[in-house]
Amino acid sequence: MEGKHREGQGGDGGGRRRKKTIRRRQLGKGPLTVAPEVPPVVPMEEETVPAAGVEDEPVGPKKSELRSQLGWAVVRVMYDGLPDFQRHRLEEMGFGPFLRLEELTPDVALIQALKERWDLECHTFLFPWGHMIPTLEDVVRITGLRVGGQAVTGTTYTSYQEPVERLLGLEVRGERSSLVQRTVLQESLGVASARHQTGESQAEYMARLTEDARAVLAEEEGDTADRDLRRFLTLVIGKLILGTKGDPVGCRCLPLLEDLSSVGNYAWGAALLAHLFDSLGTSSREIGVAGFFLLLQVWAYYHLPSLGRGVARRRGTVPLLQRWGFCRNERSLRRQVTLIHDILDTIPFGHVRWTPYVGESDAAQPWVERDRPYFGRDIWLHCFNTVVPLHHRLVARTLGLHQAVVEFLTRQRLWERPGRSFRGIQQVTDLTVRVREQLDDWEQRGREVVFEATSDEDYFRAYARRYGAQVYKGTRRPLDPGGRISSLEGILHSTIQQRDDLQAVVDQLRAELERAQQMVGGTSSSREDPGRSVLEGQLALAVAWAEDALAQLQEREAELRVSLARTTALETKMAELRLRPATEEVARWREAAEEAMRWRQEAAEAACWRQEAEEVARLRAEAGDLRTQLGEERHRCDMLRSEMKGLERALALVGSIRSATSRSGIPSGSAGHYLTGSSGRRRNEEEERRWRESAGG
Repeated sequence: MEGKHREGQGGDGGGRRRKKTIRRRQLGKGPLTVAPEVPPVVPMEEETVPAAGVEDEPVGPKKSELRSQLGWAVVRVMYDGLPDFQRHRLEEMGFGPFLRLEELTPDVALIQALKERWDLECHTFLFPWGHMIPTLEDVVRITGLRVGGQAVTGTTYTSYQEPVERLLGLEVRGERSSLVQRTVLQESLGVASARHQTGESQAEYMARLTEDARAVLAEEEGDTADRDLRRFLTLVIGKLILGTKGDPVGCRCLPLLEDLSSVGNYAWGAALLAHLFDSLGTSSREIGVAGFFLLLQVWAYYHLPSLGRGVARRRGTVPLLQRWGFCRNERSLRRQVTLIHDILDTIPFGHVRWTPYVGESDAAQPWVERDRPYFGRDIWLHCFNTVVPLHHRLVARTLGLHQAVVEFLTRQRLWERPGRSFRGIQQVTDLTVRVREQLDDWEQRGREVVFEATSDEDYFRAYARRYGAQVYKGTRRPLDPGGRISSLEGILHSTIQQRDDLQAVVDQLRAELERAQQMVGGTSSSREDPGRSVLEGQLALAVAWAEDALAQLQEREAELRVSLARTTALETKMAELRLRPATEEVARWREAAEEAMRWRQEAAEAACWRQEAEEVARLRAEAGDLRTQLGEERHRCDMLRSEMKGLERALALVGSIRSATSRSGIPSGSAGHYLTGSSGRRRNEEEERRWRESAGG
């Protein structure tokens, strides 16, 4: 949820992505500011700045992750700029109440929290107290759009270039596209620039845009006026009712706008709900909801008032969306979403308003009475190539009925739905043939939901068994994988609700009994008027019966509280035991650890042996080297000894020669030369002999 929003996609088929960072103009300051009577204008080309995903970054007046795709003020300006006969035609088509709505600031955190609770299998929200879902009655009362009539379907095309050029008089650059550029469509209606000018007030801004639109739009009936009305309806339907997340406007509705006299026969409100359900089915990590997401916001304001996200600003106005303002909150988006989940997990079941429209007068809303035959029925919703079910029997309490146990659905799609990209969406397909069964269901107004259940307990048990492990999104449910705690809580809250209702009945009966006793005025009066005495007795019996039933409910409540406490403690112990390993596993782990230790010891010993072997080899090599050196030294010593002996013999010979010379009278010099020459020859001979030995060895 803290990711980046998707960039707008161009309608020219080039796949170019853009980012816009334009700050929205806001009125009011402070964390909780009620929306003013005249809401701030958010031009159609403006988008709010996407949050960076930082936890402490506030979602205040300047930043939001849900981009403003509605362009409400600009559409209202164009509507005011239309001639009277054009507005009359729109009233006859059923768009008048919707187009007169004023902008409501999006509650980003609430919409995102609701989206995270959407269940794809049964197309409803999952709450601790059961399923909830916006219905066709919610659409009619909140938006004023028609939900009855012909289904919004027909033939889808690979390219809408031809109807755009023929019916709107606009050029389309992408040959395979169901999108038309919003700026081109907006300029064709006279609003070339929807930005505030410097120093321009709100009233001046609206008046300037209205005059610009009036200067361009045709003032008399004819082909030009029909073209203007088709352009305007394309903008309203493609940008507001069936809006996409990108900037371009969808033009799949053009085939239905060719005959303007039949536009009012289609159920555009039902198409809005189908498109919204389909958008809720996207990934929860994807920020925002396409389509008219403000329906979810006001729906939550009415059905979940304990959230405190909205404030009633106008009472008695219709459609109901105009009655509400958004309470701003300066906390970060992620923090707000978490707090909403926690509140939803702790709301008492009795605080959920299943039938908030009971006191509403339908006199000011004639569109409600007109479409009432479509309320409270299981039915298939159609929006061109999107067909989704409305499972009203899962939320029978919106009809004031007790919820019976129903078979919870699994996703069943009888056909493959085309992708979400509307650029070259699919081949030419006649959906009136492809989804004939679902279309027949719509034409027959589905199936009426009627239950004869007298209690919600069985439903709570079945619901908790099916969704107990996933229904809680806050921080209160770290345990309870089997849904036993949530099941008991559901039954407990149902019992508390029944106790409160019965307590109110007991108090009312007691008051009636006291009033009857005062009217009787004693025994004498009782004899005179036996009818009053009988009434008093009947009231006394009713009070006794109600008090007895109340006592039984109180006892059941106490038993359920004890059972809930025991179950919670048991689940906690079981969770702790799940975290503790079994004895056999511990023994196996210990044996494995000991085996691993032995392997480590053996590996260490082997490493020591390897080191010792390497050391021995090294020492052996060193010993061999030493032996070689020792042999060389011994040979050198032997040579020195032989030389010493030779010298000794030479000296002895010299001495003997000297003595003989002295005796014979030979000069000493001649004898010395002789000895020197003979000694040199011997040395040379000795060196030559050593050289030969070394060469031979």
